[in-house]
Amino acid sequence: MKHERVYLSAAALFWTLGAVTFAVPGMRFSAYFLLGLGGLCLLWVALGRLEKKHRFFRTCKRIFLVGICAGAVVLECFEIAILRGGRAEATLPEADAVIVLGAGVNGRRPSLALQSRIDKAAEYIFADGNEKIPIVLSGGQGSGEDISEAEAMYRALTSHPLRPTDTPHQFLLEDRSTNTAENFAFSKAMLEEHGVDTETAVIAVVTNDFHIFRAELIARREGLTTVGIPAELPWRWLTANYYLRESFALVKTLLFD
Repeated sequence: MKHERVYLSAAALFWTLGAVTFAVPGMRFSAYFLLGLGGLCLLWVALGRLEKKHRFFRTCKRIFLVGICAGAVVLECFEIAILRGGRAEATLPEADAVIVLGAGVNGRRPSLALQSRIDKAAEYIFADGNEKIPIVLSGGQGSGEDISEAEAMYRALTSHPLRPTDTPHQFLLEDRSTNTAENFAFSKAMLEEHGVDTETAVIAVVTNDFHIFRAELIARREGLTTVGIPAELPWRWLTANYYLRESFALVKTLLFD
């Protein structure tokens, strides 16, 4: 009974934290994760009670425990890979083209994630003198978005404070994609239409740091050679939420994409 009270208390704590986290903008995934942990604690208590009535549930409890341990190990391995992938290179090689991956748009206004990508893209393109190479702004129009992500990026970049006056640019708007795989497939086709040899070209990919590892994995599937340009989110708690979420997105990519 003492052990049961510990797990029931843990479940209550996780559910309380999850409910509070729902109120924090951008933290929905973490909220669901905390609620899920509470549910696992409750399931552990239920299996403990049921194993006293039938030996079958003792086996179920052991399988459950092994599954939890294995899941934790896999999650840790994925997080390590994602964290390493999100590190910025000390010196970036010259690129033959740039792809800026889209993120959410609130009406016509870029989300925090998208704005961080826009700012990093402006830094790489304008401050580092890469404005003369083809630049694909990739992202379609989703639910709650009045314009496409590509259009939102174009408007922000063409009026960005870092953009020099009368700077020539080759912005290509890819506004059909709905996920990262389509981002690269459609962007690749667009670059080829504009004379880029995607088999030999080095392509700079601008996205958030937590997204770099998975983005480069998908890009390799498309036969692209890429270098990641990671953009950081402004708040650490939001960054932690997205790094956690990205591990589960990576599972989806490996199994289904």
